[in-house]
Amino acid sequence: MTRSGPFSQQPPAAGDDTHFRLVADSTYDWESWLAADGKPLWVNPAVTRMTGYSVAECLAMPNYPLPLVLDEDRETVRQLCARILQFTSGNDVQFRVRHRSGTIVWVAISWQPMFAGPQHLGFRTSIRDISRKQKLREELRMHAEQLEELVIQRTERLRSLERKQTQMEKLAALGELAASVAHEINNPLAGIRSALTLLQSDLQPDSPHHRILDRVDKEIERMGGIVQQMYQGYRRNVQSAEAFDLAVAIDEVLYFLGPVAKDRQVQLENRCGSAPAVVQLPEDEVKQVVYNLVRNAIQASPAGRAVTVDLARLDEAFQIRVNDTGGGISDDDLPLIFEPFFSTRGNNASGGLGLGLSLSKALIESLGGRIEVQTSPGRGSSFVAVIPHRVAHD
Repeated sequence: MTRSGPFSQQPPAAGDDTHFRLVADSTYDWESWLAADGKPLWVNPAVTRMTGYSVAECLAMPNYPLPLVLDEDRETVRQLCARILQFTSGNDVQFRVRHRSGTIVWVAISWQPMFAGPQHLGFRTSIRDISRKQKLREELRMHAEQLEELVIQRTERLRSLERKQTQMEKLAALGELAASVAHEINNPLAGIRSALTLLQSDLQPDSPHHRILDRVDKEIERMGGIVQQMYQGYRRNVQSAEAFDLAVAIDEVLYFLGPVAKDRQVQLENRCGSAPAVVQLPEDEVKQVVYNLVRNAIQASPAGRAVTVDLARLDEAFQIRVNDTGGGISDDDLPLIFEPFFSTRGNNASGGLGLGLSLSKALIESLGGRIEVQTSPGRGSSFVAVIPHRVAHD
């Protein structure tokens, strides 16, 4: 029976390779037949689709196929060609070629030597386009990176929640501690204030000591307010804002810290100047922040050195800078300095409970300001309190 249609042709006669060449020329992949020295003997038309170069151009191309390969991958392909000439076989070596239009095409090559009985005919290479596969691989890599970033973000969020939980537990512990000692502090303060009132009543109206005793009275009142805040579980009571001169308030704080600095043989330098710096804020809270920063600076500075306090006007705020000449803050301690109960002075009796910076940060942020720190190991630290002219929510 004779079949009709496109497949009804008779098999080719012996020695006729027309059909085989037709099959090779029609192969979708880029096929090459290389001589024993590596020069191309035959290239199928698929090379034009992948590279934009014709078969004739490829056959005449010196060092084929290196000129078609991207510069970054050329050494890889050069080494591959050397392997091919050593009668090896291989598969799926990937590299990039540059199309005549300038686009980059990802390809993968397989190769093997060809023999007709004992006669070596050269080498066959087959190069397939894997650009779509590479694109999918790149998209998968990007998705993996995004997933990894999401995991990092979620992990950091979880750690942040854990840190907040730890801080809440510390604050709860502080509230319990404050409740147990508050009455032990309030009673002596009440006695001191009563004795101070008696001293004031004995002074003559024109006595120069009235100003000093008035300052002492204000500090006793401030200390009572701090104890009250601690007693209520370390929760800040909103105090009314009032107009006052920030430079004068800083001077008063430095006056009361003078004996502390003198006892440690540290010099206090007030560089705030005399220009008015009027703000509308809770004065006691601002003083508490300055007091904590300056006292910490005194404790951090060695004997014979100085602590300086500067005041600068910004557009909508004032900047208080407290500089010490201590040993600086280590990289390990720096992220922890604003945590409650954290202290770099360890078990030193003068180190306190490690609440000063935590309380100061909470107070400043409640006013709409911020605290920044700059430190240099062996040279000291600078704490900068940026305080608005008035409460942010007013």
